[in-house]
Amino acid sequence: MDSGIYDCPRGWGDLLPEGVRQLREPEALAERVWSLLALTAEGCRRLEGTGPLCRILLAPGDCPSALLAGAETVVSYGLSPRDSLTLSSLAEPVLCVQRALPRPDGTLVEPQEFPLPPLPAPAEQMLPLLGLRLLQMPLTDSLFPP
Repeated sequence: MDSGIYDCPRGWGDLLPEGVRQLREPEALAERVWSLLALTAEGCRRLEGTGPLCRILLAPGDCPSALLAGAETVVSYGLSPRDSLTLSSLAEPVLCVQRALPRPDGTLVEPQEFPLPPLPAPAEQMLPLLGLRLLQMPLTDSLFPP
């Protein structure tokens, strides 16, 4: 399974699910059709033109529509009630799945909430990483082990 994250913050490397590639250059996005690809908010700002080809694209809710065109399915993240993946609480972060989300293995993550442990950065900044972990890792695993 080909999964990646574009413009991944340097401190997230150890937190990425196994097998997720950190992509730093726009040209790396054109290497293949990705099973699962996440774009950080900064990554969306850096990209120009047409978006990458992928089955599932995890992107900020305000990502330009031209970058979403190459995706079969877009899972939006952010703090808007329109986003598929959001936070229902910021004080004690709770990851909220607003609607059924497809996973690369063909299963679905049903709407539900996941209380989060202490995180190394504000939860709203970590939404692309949280989404990757949710969509990539076995659902029997904790999003972040203690």
